Formats: sequence, C-alpha cells, structure tokens
Amino acid sequence: MPEPNVIHNTFVVERSYPKSPEKVFAAFSDLAKKSRWYADRDSTNSQEFTMDFRVGGVERLQYKLKPGTPVAGMTLVNEGRFEDIVPNQRIVTSSTMDLEGKRISVSLVTIELVPTAKGTDLICTHQGTFFENSGGPEMRKEGWRKLLERLGDELGRFEE
Repeated sequence: MPEPNVIHNTFVVERSYPKSPEKVFAAFSDLAKKSRWYADRDSTNSQEFTMDFRVGGVERLQYKLKPGTPVAGMTLVNEGRFEDIVPNQRIVTSSTMDLEGKRISVSLVTIELVPTAKGTDLICTHQGTFFENSGGPEMRKEGWRKLLERLGDELGRFEE
C-alpha cells in the first residue's frame, strides 16, 4: 500500500491558568500581548505578525526558523481567519501553514476558556490536515504545548 500523503488528526491540549478568563482572552485578542507569546519565539526570526481580531479578520505570521530547528532557515507562513469569537469564552480560527511557499497543512483550532475557582481552564482543540513535509500532528501538538507554556509566562507578567 502506498504511503499516505494526507494525514488527518485531532488533538487536545489543556492548561490551567491562575488568571481570569478576561485576562486570558486579552492575551489572545491584544496584538502586543499575543506577539510576545505567539510570534516572538526563541527558535524563530519573526518577519511579520499582523492581526485583525474580529470575526472574518485575518491573522498572519511569517517567520524563519533558527539553526537547530527541523527546517532551519526556511520561511514559514501561518495565515488564519477568525471564524467565531465569544469574548472571554471562545475563539475559533481556520488556518493554513506554508513552508517555502508550499502548503503543508490546514487546521481548525478552537480555544475554549472555562472559568474556575482558581482562574481559567483553557482547552485547545486542533483539527488538522497535514500534507507532505508538514512534520505531522505530533510536531504541531508539541508546538501548541510550548505556545501555551509561553502564554502562561505572558499571563504571569500581569497582576490580576
């Protein structure tokens, strides 16, 4: 049987933060805050990050990976569209990722914010279609784990 050239996958990453849903939501909706935890990473050289945070708005991140990463020196572009936004509760985006101008994946990501006695539980559900040279779902899941750790660091910068 031939090697599949399309992989479909769904994964969930959950985190708890000692901040209110309003503070967590602000870290997604405010360009400066999101840039610090999402775009400005140690492993990348960000070239562009723009965000029009509204239903139908577009978010675009273009970057090159630094040495020591799987595709060092290559340009990645992640472009998404905000499909649904419920303040302090839910953000849904559809997105594409291109490597050196070639499409490697298409995703639907749902971020749910659930208030708790200690702050907020965040549930990130990623539904993806991965093409050749995408690194596959495990690499993407690890990427989201690291991003949500960085989100925790960003949230720690602010008083409740």
